[in-house]
Amino acid sequence: MATVTRENIGLLHDKVVVKLEKEDYMPSFEKSLKHYAKSVNMPGFRKGMVPAGMVRKMYGPALFNEEVMRAAGTEIEKYMQEEKLAIFAQPMVMADAAPLQLDMNNPSETEFSFEIGLKPEFDVKAVNGKEKLTRKKIVVSDTMLDDELVRIQRRLGQSEPQEKVFDKENIIYSKFEQCDAEGNLVEGVEAIEDTELMAKLPAKLQDMIMGKKPEDTFIISPKEICTEEELPIFLKDSMKLDEAAADNHYKMTLTKVAQLIPMEMGEELYKKVFPSSEIADETAFRNTLRAELSKEFDRMSNEQLQNDIYELLVHKTEMDLPVDFLKRWMREGGEKPKTAQEVELEFPKFDHQLRWTLISDKLLQDLEINVTEDEVKDDIRTRVLGYFGMQAAEEDTPWLDDYMAKATKDEKTMDETYRRLLYDKLFNELITKFKVNDEELTEEEFMKQQQQHVHDHDHEHAHAH
Repeated sequence: MATVTRENIGLLHDKVVVKLEKEDYMPSFEKSLKHYAKSVNMPGFRKGMVPAGMVRKMYGPALFNEEVMRAAGTEIEKYMQEEKLAIFAQPMVMADAAPLQLDMNNPSETEFSFEIGLKPEFDVKAVNGKEKLTRKKIVVSDTMLDDELVRIQRRLGQSEPQEKVFDKENIIYSKFEQCDAEGNLVEGVEAIEDTELMAKLPAKLQDMIMGKKPEDTFIISPKEICTEEELPIFLKDSMKLDEAAADNHYKMTLTKVAQLIPMEMGEELYKKVFPSSEIADETAFRNTLRAELSKEFDRMSNEQLQNDIYELLVHKTEMDLPVDFLKRWMREGGEKPKTAQEVELEFPKFDHQLRWTLISDKLLQDLEINVTEDEVKDDIRTRVLGYFGMQAAEEDTPWLDDYMAKATKDEKTMDETYRRLLYDKLFNELITKFKVNDEELTEEEFMKQQQQHVHDHDHEHAHAH
C-alpha cells in the first residue's frame, strides 16, 4: 500500500516522499508486458507470437521503469488533489535524491522524493477604492488637426513629372550603379532604384542635383557626400546597403523628377478617407477626423491607465513566492536547460509577470468575470466587418459565414480573442475600483512621459533583486 508524506523545506517549498510497495506497480507492469507482447513486431515471429520470456528480457526493464514512475506520479497527483494543494508547474524530483535502482527481477519497496512550490495566499488590498490614478488624456489641438489634414492631402496627392530639380519638395527618382572613381561600372552588380523626397537626401547631394534634369549622371561616394549623421541614414534608406559600402563609388542617374500635388479638399477626399460616412463639407470632415483621432488617443490613454493599474497591483500586493523552487524550475523545467546566470538575469521579469498572473487570476475569480463563446464570435465578426469598412452584416454575406466557420475552428484566434475580451472586462471593472483623475496633455507631452516611464521601468528592472 503506497504512502505519501510531506515536510516543509523552505518558504512555500515542500518535500513530498512517495513510498511504493511492489503490489502498487507489479500488476500494472505484468499487464503492460502482456499487452506489449501482443503488438510487438520481431523478425522470425508472427505478430503476437513472440515468446513471453524474450519480450520480458528485451523490453521488460524499460516498461518496468515506466510503470514504477507512473505509479509514483499517480500517487502524488492523488495526494495533491486530496490535500487541495495549489502548486506551481509540476513536482520535480529532488535534486539530491539518490539515483533509483530499479530491478524487475527483484521488485521491492521503492521511495521517491519530489519537491513542490506552493502558490501563496494573498489579498489584493489596492482595489479598495482609495488608491489614486491619473489618466493622461491627449487633447486634439487645431494645429494637430491641421498637420493631419496636410498629411492626408499629401498621401492622397498625385506626383507630376518635372523638367528639372527645382525645390526641396521635389520627389527624386534615381538609380545607383557601383563603379570605380572614373565611373567604370562594376560588372555583375545590380542597380539600386530609389525614390526619395529631395529634403531627405544628404545636403551635399541636394546641392549637386539642384537644377539637374532626368538622365543626368554623377559619380558619388557615400562617405564623401554625407556628414557623420547622414551616412547611416542615406546608406540604409536610399541605397539599401550596409556601412561596408560607405567607401565605394556609385554612378547615380536621375531617372525622373516629380512634384507632389496634394489632393484638394472636397467630397472626393472626404469619401476616400471615410468611405462609409456621408460628409458634405470641410467642417463636418474636420469634426469626423477629430473624433477619429480622439478615439485613437483615448485607446492610448486607456492603455497607459491599464499599465499603471498593472504596475500598482504588482507592486502593492504583498505575497511570498517559493523563489528557490521557481529558480530551479526555470533552470531545468523548460524545453532547454538554462544556466544559473541566465536565470538570475531573467528572474526579475519572470517574477513580475508571475505576480500579475496570480493577481489577475484571483481578481477574475473574485469579480466573477467571464466571456462566453458567443461574445468571442461576435467580436471576431465585428472586427472583420470593420476591416472592410462595413458597420453591420449586409443582407447577403455568404463569405462572412465561410470566414466565421473557419475562424471558430482556429483555436489560436479564438483563444487570443477570448483572452483579450477577458482582460478588457477585467480592466474596465478595475478602473471603477480606483479614484481616477483626468489630466489633459498635448501629444508631445504624452509621448515624452511614456518614454520616461519605459526608461524608469527598465532601469528599475535592471536593479531589482
